[in-house]
Amino acid sequence: SASDTLEEEIKMIEAKIRNIEQGKKSYPEVKFLTYKDRKRILITGGAGFVGSHLVDRLMMQGHEVTVVDNFFTGRKRNVEHWIGHENFELLHHDIVNPLYIEVDQIYHLASPASPPNYMYNPIKTLKTNTLGTINMLGLAKRVRARLLLASTSEVYGDPELHPQNEDYWGHVNPIGPRACYDEGKRVAETMCYAYEKQENVEVRVARIFNTFGPRMHMNDGRVVSNFILQALQNESITVYGEGEQTRSFQYVSDLVDGLMALMNSNYSQPVNLGNPEEHTIIEFARIILSLVGGDSKIIKKTAMEDDPQRRKPDIGRAMKYLGWHPKVPLMVGLNKTIEYFQNELRRSRHSERNFHMPDMLEL
Repeated sequence: SASDTLEEEIKMIEAKIRNIEQGKKSYPEVKFLTYKDRKRILITGGAGFVGSHLVDRLMMQGHEVTVVDNFFTGRKRNVEHWIGHENFELLHHDIVNPLYIEVDQIYHLASPASPPNYMYNPIKTLKTNTLGTINMLGLAKRVRARLLLASTSEVYGDPELHPQNEDYWGHVNPIGPRACYDEGKRVAETMCYAYEKQENVEVRVARIFNTFGPRMHMNDGRVVSNFILQALQNESITVYGEGEQTRSFQYVSDLVDGLMALMNSNYSQPVNLGNPEEHTIIEFARIILSLVGGDSKIIKKTAMEDDPQRRKPDIGRAMKYLGWHPKVPLMVGLNKTIEYFQNELRRSRHSERNFHMPDMLEL
């Protein structure tokens, strides 16, 4: 038909344009900052899911950004659109080894963060969270940088207090399957405050609750990614246990806002960053199924070990000291994430980029 030939011709023209442009890379237009406003910012784990969105936001603001990543779970293509930009530097480095660079701020996000990743290599997870954190705090001390630790709601374990506020000490099994992550992050927090007390290092601690969005790992075994993937592929949606356990999810752009607000605040105690809107797992399954469509069935499997029953942040502290709360509605975030996953599944050739462009609007 006419529209098919038209599409073919458009594709040919696009291919020709790509060929012409290959010699030259274009970048999103970044803001110009004068020397005194421009910061040198290090992001460990900057090629990861959250890190890469943070990179986008800081680059767009006009800062000089250095990403350090060992690509254990990070991916180069999450930041490839900045490679070659004069304000951007990508170092393939494992922070278990010391690092010597000059920076003003450190966002320390490096660590495998989904259960399959950190259970696959618990020792690596422990080393990253202990040695890696010591190395980054040592760097912060030497160059007098401020360090923000990306901690986690997992420091609360399977909480007996609901919702969880920052004064709650937690309920963690020190030898359970998730202990390498929970205890790794707990001791990372301890280290931050030890360096603050002893060496006067400026520290910020963000306890991050479940987060989702484009560039999250498709097969990371988390609720959102599992359900979206299963629904898109018309497979049964698997719920562990009765599905009555609750989770609360924030969209990644909200988290990035919170991390930046915390870093640039004068508040040095731990701060929960999460969405207090709670849903049961079974509700999530139904919501995602309705958004994706298709004829997947929801089936129940036996519960997982040490799977927290309820998880809901008390974000009073973030609201009070940072003026922060999540803004992106669940449905909006889910639709963006589903779109990203659909494009991922469609990719059949390396040249077909599933590119999530930094949002200009969010600046």
